[in-house]
Amino acid sequence: MLHLSAFKQAAIWLTVIVGLALALPNAFYSRVETHNDAIAQGQVDTTWPSFLPSGLVNLGLDLRGGAHLLAEVQTSDVYATIMNATWPEVRDALAADRNTVGFVTRESSAPDELIVRISEPAGADRALEIARGLARPITSLTGAGSTDIEVTGNGPLLTIRLSDAEKLAVDDRTMQQSLEIIRRRIDEVGTREPTIQRQGETRILVEVPGVGSAQEVKDIIGTTAQLTFQPVVGRAASATEQAGVGQEVLPSVDQPGVFYVLDTAPVVSGEELVDAQPAFDQNGRPAVNFRFNVTGARKFGDYTLDHIGEPFAIVLDNEVISAPTIQSHIPGGSGIITGNFTVEESTNLAVLLRAGALPAKLSFLEERTIGPQLGQDSIDAGKQAAVVGSALVVIFMLMTYGLFGLFANIALMINMGLIFGGLSLIGATLTLPGIAGIVLTVGMAVDANVLVFERIREELRTAKGPARAIELGYERALSAIVDSNVTTLITAAILFYMGSGPVRGFAVTLGLGIITSIFTAIFVTRSLIVIWFAWRRPKTIEV
Repeated sequence: MLHLSAFKQAAIWLTVIVGLALALPNAFYSRVETHNDAIAQGQVDTTWPSFLPSGLVNLGLDLRGGAHLLAEVQTSDVYATIMNATWPEVRDALAADRNTVGFVTRESSAPDELIVRISEPAGADRALEIARGLARPITSLTGAGSTDIEVTGNGPLLTIRLSDAEKLAVDDRTMQQSLEIIRRRIDEVGTREPTIQRQGETRILVEVPGVGSAQEVKDIIGTTAQLTFQPVVGRAASATEQAGVGQEVLPSVDQPGVFYVLDTAPVVSGEELVDAQPAFDQNGRPAVNFRFNVTGARKFGDYTLDHIGEPFAIVLDNEVISAPTIQSHIPGGSGIITGNFTVEESTNLAVLLRAGALPAKLSFLEERTIGPQLGQDSIDAGKQAAVVGSALVVIFMLMTYGLFGLFANIALMINMGLIFGGLSLIGATLTLPGIAGIVLTVGMAVDANVLVFERIREELRTAKGPARAIELGYERALSAIVDSNVTTLITAAILFYMGSGPVRGFAVTLGLGIITSIFTAIFVTRSLIVIWFAWRRPKTIEV
């Protein structure tokens, strides 16, 4: 008996209605996008009914236009930073045993190592013991049993290096931190649906739809924004003047030809900032207000208390923004950065400081700007391909299977709507290969119907009644439908897992299209046939 229970019928058509409702906003893309932007900014907008879904399929870089960047993180920069931070700890530990090791000085060395000289060679063994005592165990799984530093001795010289396990851990931390900071910087400027993902060991892919040029994105994410407050030792005549050990020569931003000699160990750094906002100084010039956390505020307050009358430098990315003289104790942990900023520059600086400093420099290996017109051309070509492909499939099904072909065509149209509803629901990004996946699905969606209809034809030849033939046709074609679609679904899963960017977009639309086409072919088409059969009660059928 050809029959579907009322519950199954209701479940099938409820699923269809929900899927088409989710797809509906994409038919009014610009209107819904404007509505969503207004809501995101906290504005009241009534251009789209609030009771309707407002999720949209995100358009990828190749469809909307925008910037594509591939950056390499210079993880080796972090090794030098760690060695500089290790020096005070090593110096203080050795100085505590000065009677044995004598005076301690730092020697010139490669950036990723620290060479220390002691004045009493006889105390070398004791110095080695003290320095090795500073090593800490690595807590990562890959570094189990290892320590963070390795210490070797050569007479009065101690050489301290990061262990290989620590370098691996540092690389991983640096990449994670860089990804997070880039994401925060991009989000701060309000760009829509950017793609920021790690590629390989040291590379990061950044795709930002809707921006005018790749340079705009580089200006935001390529600035290290390393803010430090460093003691001023004096002034230098040129950038090439030799500074002492533990010191560096940095130029002034606002005063050409002025160079400062600074201690490399900062009093406080940008990592301890909790807020930075664009503002104006007492003369009405653009500036940036900042505020430290409790630890930074205490360090800053203690330093200003002990060094009243001395200058200190505010350094941003190895350039001295200003070098004021400390007039009084500054206990509050807040201050203002002044300079020859424009309003836009002070706003961008505040954004960069709030997002945090990049732990290492970025080298841009690849950059592309894709114009919006190129993206619109791709959308138009995709629409044309989908319309032509759908029209040919509809004509073929009508000519080959008649009324049953019409049922398959209705299911095909529903299937297209369900694909967009599913993409909107999961927040997927539609790319040009994704459109190819949808067009491919159009052709594949009727495969299951062809199998079912051919089985029904065979059953009719054995002189079974039309109801029984339809029922057997669905039953006996089911295993072949499931097998063929599962193999394609596995392929889509592999593409999604192994691929990236547009390949993943293709895998998502193909996989989702397979699931919806199975649903429409097995359930929607059958439901249509059951409804028609119950209405017309035909004695014979032609398939």
